Amino acid sequence: MRDEPSPRELTEQVLAAEQDERRRIALFLHDGPVQSLAGVALMLDAALDFMRRGKTDQAGEVLEKAMSRTRLTIGELRDLSFNLEPVVLRDHGLGMAVNALAEDRGLEYGIHVEIDVAAAESLGERSQAALYQIVREAFEGAIRRGPPKNFSVRVVATGTAALEATIHDDAPGERRKRSIEVLEERARTLHAALSVDQADDGTTMRLVLPTYAGSE
Repeated sequence: MRDEPSPRELTEQVLAAEQDERRRIALFLHDGPVQSLAGVALMLDAALDFMRRGKTDQAGEVLEKAMSRTRLTIGELRDLSFNLEPVVLRDHGLGMAVNALAEDRGLEYGIHVEIDVAAAESLGERSQAALYQIVREAFEGAIRRGPPKNFSVRVVATGTAALEATIHDDAPGERRKRSIEVLEERARTLHAALSVDQADDGTTMRLVLPTYAGSE
């Protein structure tokens, strides 16, 4: 049985995870959209030069390539925005946001996804956002370890006292202790208890949220 981490250690783990996330985003922006837009600028310069010299066919070809790269960059930035906090979560609630995440990642990796989170619509906006991040991180973790063939999220009311969210995947178990501890700390922001059952053939997370989390 491992010693429980201290509050200071947990805070440092969450800060480290957030720093890792910021570093990942910075690298993605620098190596992806920024480089892509720099390439588009060069293409536009070339197209302008062709036009000035009356070579409209060549200018048109370059502009088509520039448009194609611009559309690709817009898609990359849209994906980044969705992962950080999807607009659908703010506008339509947790259910549609989780279903959109499941559809996007499930189709990409061929994962069968089952979602039933209607009971969580009673939670407040911040609690729904926190729960969404837990689901997203659990899903990304399963993809990193697998990817899994199956992933499911189910939220049910347990009497009048609490909601219980169960997240299950059939990917190999998580080996990085910090990944679990960061999820545990995120659960604490919901005043929730998180238990994790890991095995070689899958991982099941159970998150018990008090009903007052919905009254914020």
